[in-house]
Amino acid sequence: MLLPMDQASVREQSLTSHLALVACRDGHGNGHLFNELMRTVYLAWFLQEDGYGNEPVRRFKTAEHAVEAALELAHAANEWVLAKDAVPIFESLLALRDAQLATAPLHKIISAERRLRQFLAGTASSPVPDADPEQFS
Repeated sequence: MLLPMDQASVREQSLTSHLALVACRDGHGNGHLFNELMRTVYLAWFLQEDGYGNEPVRRFKTAEHAVEAALELAHAANEWVLAKDAVPIFESLLALRDAQLATAPLHKIISAERRLRQFLAGTASSPVPDADPEQFS
């Protein structure tokens, strides 16, 4: 529990997230794949709160807004695609998540997954706090 995940599990989780991003970027997304992207973003957020990362909060909020916009498009036009300008944000958050999986102890990863389940069972709209307006300057 004090060591990072085994390499096979790290690769599997990383591949799942990266393939979801590629599919959503290329217009081959679906509800499950967009959920996978947000799952990855939220787990990265929880691990960053535990000291594994230093990405600006606005990146996480931008990722949320990009998925919300993609879901609105999917509902209105049945097009499941992530906006091109959002792709670099997801790439940086997936890189963060890869680094977290490679370095964070397993008990921190399990704790982040528990926090995600608690969030999903609750009524909050996001586990990520609103970004400070000064961060956008």
